[in-house]
Amino acid sequence: MAKSRTFTGWHMAIILVSFFLVVIIVNVFMARAAIGTFGGTVVDNSYVAGQKFDDWGKAARAQQQLGWTINGSTGADRKLLVSAKDAQGVATGFAATAVAHHPLGRLPEHPLSFVAGKDGRLESVQALPAGRWQVRLTVTRNGQSFRQIMSVQ
Repeated sequence: MAKSRTFTGWHMAIILVSFFLVVIIVNVFMARAAIGTFGGTVVDNSYVAGQKFDDWGKAARAQQQLGWTINGSTGADRKLLVSAKDAQGVATGFAATAVAHHPLGRLPEHPLSFVAGKDGRLESVQALPAGRWQVRLTVTRNGQSFRQIMSVQ
């Protein structure tokens, strides 16, 4: 007959230590992964952003009332192409500036300036580096401005 082994306090201690060791290892891994993959902030100061929220809403409603249509894309040379039209479909007289941010903040920002291109489109002077970018675009005409955030890949 086989001798049966008894469950002792040492067995329970090994089980508890092993369990908590696994929990600690997983927590350290997840914390390092979270810190290593997020390189930026949504807002620098949430209190100030909360105070400006109503003003941002008013600006968004005023921008919507302009009736402008703004579309952006990248060409084969990685330059940003922006087509802007007012509520009547007129595509002249617009100017634009933009800043390209890396979504995770790992690469430096790239300011973009624009020149008038074909068909009233605006074309960036600078090309975007390869990769995914978040472009904060400002289109102006006659003292009015339209802001838009675009994702470009």
